[in-house]
Amino acid sequence: MKKAILATKVGMTQIFNEDGVLVPVTVLSAGPCVVTQVKTVENDGYSAVQVGYMDKKDRIINKDKSGKKEVIHRHGVNKPMKGHFEKAGVSSKRFVREFRFDNAEEYAVAQEIKADIFAAGDKVDATAVSKGKGFQGTIKRLGQHRGPMAHGSKFHRHQGSNGACSSPSRVYKGKGMPGQMGNKKITIQNLEVVRVDAENNLLLVKGAVPGPKKALVTIKETVKTIG
Repeated sequence: MKKAILATKVGMTQIFNEDGVLVPVTVLSAGPCVVTQVKTVENDGYSAVQVGYMDKKDRIINKDKSGKKEVIHRHGVNKPMKGHFEKAGVSSKRFVREFRFDNAEEYAVAQEIKADIFAAGDKVDATAVSKGKGFQGTIKRLGQHRGPMAHGSKFHRHQGSNGACSSPSRVYKGKGMPGQMGNKKITIQNLEVVRVDAENNLLLVKGAVPGPKKALVTIKETVKTIG
C-alpha cells in the first residue's frame, strides 16, 4: 500500500541516533488524517484518495433582530464542503488534499491515517510552500557578486549588464534579474525518517523541510531512491 500523510511543521532540533551520532531533524506533526473520498477509475476516471486534516468550524449564518443576516465563523467551512464531509461521515476539515494511488481501493472512507504508517528508516518526499522573502535583488536572490565598495565606483549592488547592445540587441530569456523570492512550492526528495512517535503523531525527518513553522507539509513515500 502506498503511503502519504499531511503534516504541519513544528520546527528543527537535533537528536542522537543509536550510534551516538548527532542528527539534525525536522519535527513534523503528522495527522491524524481521515479519508474523505476514494476515487476509482470506474467512477472518476482515475484512482486517488482524498484526505482531510485539522478540524475546522462550519460557517454559520444567523439573522439578528433587524432581519439582516449575520455571518458567524466567516472563514469556516461553506455549505458544499460541509455536505461533502457529512456524506463521508467525518467532521469538517481545514485542509483537503488528494493523492493519486494505484491501490486507492485499499483505503476506506472515514479511515484514519496516523503517523505510524511510516517507520524509522523509510525514505519520503516532503512538499511545502517555502518562506516568502518579498522582492529581492540579484545578490540575495541569485547569489551574484557585488561591485567594488569604494566611493568612486558608483556600482555596489546593482545587477550590471543585461547583454550586448548591438548583437543580439535583446535580453535573453531566463536572464537572472531582481524579483519575487520564495513563496514557491518546493519538494525535497529522499529524506530519511529518523524516528516516529506514534503516541504524539510526530515524525522526525533528517535534514531541512521547506516552509516556516506551522506550514502545511505533504509527506509521501519517495518516488526516487538515491543511494
